[in-house]
Amino acid sequence: MLTLQEIRENRGLVIAKLAKKNFESGSIINDLLTLDDSRKTLQAELNNDQSELNNLSKLIGQFIKENKTDEANQAKERTSVLKDKIKSIEDKHQEVSEMIDKLLVLLPNTPHESVPEGKSSNDNQLIKTVGEMPSSAGKLPHWELAKKYNIIDFELGTKIAGAGFPLYINKGAKLQRALINFFLNEAEKAGYTEYMPPIVVNEESGFGTGQLPDKEGQMYHVGKDNLFLIPTAEVPVTNIFRDVIVNVSDFPIKCTAYTPCFRREAGTYGKDVRGLNRLHQFDKVEIVRLEHPNNSYQALEEMVGYVESLVVKLGLPYRILRLCGGDMSFTSALTYDFEVYSSAQERWLEVSSVSNFESYQANRLKLRFKEEGQKRTVLAHTLNGSALALPRIVAALLENNQTEKGIKIPECLVALTGFEYID
Repeated sequence: MLTLQEIRENRGLVIAKLAKKNFESGSIINDLLTLDDSRKTLQAELNNDQSELNNLSKLIGQFIKENKTDEANQAKERTSVLKDKIKSIEDKHQEVSEMIDKLLVLLPNTPHESVPEGKSSNDNQLIKTVGEMPSSAGKLPHWELAKKYNIIDFELGTKIAGAGFPLYINKGAKLQRALINFFLNEAEKAGYTEYMPPIVVNEESGFGTGQLPDKEGQMYHVGKDNLFLIPTAEVPVTNIFRDVIVNVSDFPIKCTAYTPCFRREAGTYGKDVRGLNRLHQFDKVEIVRLEHPNNSYQALEEMVGYVESLVVKLGLPYRILRLCGGDMSFTSALTYDFEVYSSAQERWLEVSSVSNFESYQANRLKLRFKEEGQKRTVLAHTLNGSALALPRIVAALLENNQTEKGIKIPECLVALTGFEYID
């Protein structure tokens, strides 16, 4: 969440930056600053009246000691009037503060200066492409391979829960487990501390990382208990540090977690969502970092390099994109996407987003740190990335690795699966 201070000090720049995200913020910002002026006026009036009330309270005691009954009664009458006035001002102040908070959460994060202009994924900037794209000749799509080798049953999943909830079987289930363990093991080697968080969160947690208010209606809500199924482990893991002042010496704070993830994917239809391409429930290993503001963009590059190392070890052709303003998330300042090539579908599949949120989430979370020798606290920077999301990785592995013997398992997974081929 943007702060009023940065909006007031850089009004024109904030409006220009948000326009890069195709977000028209001028009206909201004007209303915010007007309300903030009103709140400051109310606060000044409140301070003056409270000071007068305090002085009168001292005078009443003095008048009583000096047997000045009339003066004491006059002071008491003025005190009564002031108390009513103060209560009215406090109510107005609270009302204005709530209006400010409601407007602030409508503003997305401002994009980093390196974010390219653009309105959709067609305008994203290609950073690099690595690996040879395998031929599609004779290749079956993963949903046919799943049926052929009896490793994923989409129909049974639909019977049990609904479309978008696949049932993994035998070697399909073992491949899932192997990938999860591989990603967690690699994260541990890279210095990330593993967590096993809850897969439901409360409103405060959803608000802290920017999923609430749910602008696109993508979260599953457990109405009776007012809990939300997590769309990513980013939400519970980052909220570990909500309302926390960390030590500057603790940076970087590196966390990883495996969780199932749940997304309604409302309004998503068509051939591009077939099979594993877009699910309501899927498995993902997430990495989260808390950083000093001076180091967060170096950390982002390190995270991009780490995710790249995973894709390389899996032997998948991939490309890295820098997202344009119009394709970025509400909370991100800069995002890199990883896509792997799917041979049978002859298309690129997104498997990871790696983002720097700067202080946007930290402001919502009240996540701060103190510089050495300083009393004032400073907002930390938060980052996260998929490392990795499983469904489209599995789709690409199945489609790209078809051989006469069956589907060849990447060497880095053989010890974890216990088999070299799905046959």
